Amino acid sequence: MVTVLDTIAEAKQRPRHPEKAHRPDTEIARKPEWIRVKAPTSQGYRDTRELVKSHNLVTVCEEAGCPNIGECWEKKHATFMIMGEICTRACAFCNVATGMPNALDPHEPENVGLAVAKMGLNHVVITSVDRDDLADGGAQHFVEVIHAIRRHAPGTTIEILTPDFLRKPGALEAVVAARPDVFNHNLETVASNYLTVRPGARYFHSIRLLQRVKELDPTIFTKSGIMVGLGEERNEVLQLMDDLRTADVDFITIGQYLQPSRKHHRVVSFVTPDEFKSYETVAYSKGFLMVSASPLTRSSHHAGDDFARLRAAREKKLALAS
Repeated sequence: MVTVLDTIAEAKQRPRHPEKAHRPDTEIARKPEWIRVKAPTSQGYRDTRELVKSHNLVTVCEEAGCPNIGECWEKKHATFMIMGEICTRACAFCNVATGMPNALDPHEPENVGLAVAKMGLNHVVITSVDRDDLADGGAQHFVEVIHAIRRHAPGTTIEILTPDFLRKPGALEAVVAARPDVFNHNLETVASNYLTVRPGARYFHSIRLLQRVKELDPTIFTKSGIMVGLGEERNEVLQLMDDLRTADVDFITIGQYLQPSRKHHRVVSFVTPDEFKSYETVAYSKGFLMVSASPLTRSSHHAGDDFARLRAAREKKLALAS
């Protein structure tokens, strides 16, 4: 689904979420104590922010309003969002701006590679907006970013968080051939919520995409994440886990949905830490190599540490099977 804006108006006058402008306001629920975070103030945070800006880069940390930005940027961890900051879809949960994107920046892959090298990252996460306006959905741009990071920071492991490349022949195959270390594609929510929460996507297409990654290259770790608190039932979350395991997905993340504005989908419930722990226990019992489930879990939170544990879990599994 593509949302077209009035191109005559100045960019700064464009509404961030034009498709939500006429929706009725919903009250933003008060957050419980267990998911409140402090505003970022550290020098490490400021240094990371300056590096991102100086390389003309976009991060999902800022664009999506991630609550963990202070913690991650203090440690010089950032998730780079490529292909601009305007998304062609209009998911009800997302705070990334929607509309008709600008042309791709041909210098972006090189800038990302240089920034990764300058930050001395052991592990980097690359995500993007949806680019349904491009013939390949932006697949080749992902490939070029991966190659640039390999050139400038050959010791850095690469995790990508991709859109679904819906109806873009050859797009997934091109990205997998670039051999990222982790291929992440988020389901975001349970199947019954897709029409209201993620209307531009298809649940079983996303499942099939993750399954196809393993068919193309079984050595690549696969990962997917969801938000809870959007009105899902527990049995639906457990079914989603089964669907991901059918696709041989290695790693699942489960976090609390937080409402970005009064125009976004409301928070139906705040899931307790004990409920998250229960989800974690069940997910491990279903065979996931790694599970991250907590109120503040996000797809790329602690991604570097999680990758090390993920690799160790695979090695242990292979050793037990031999």
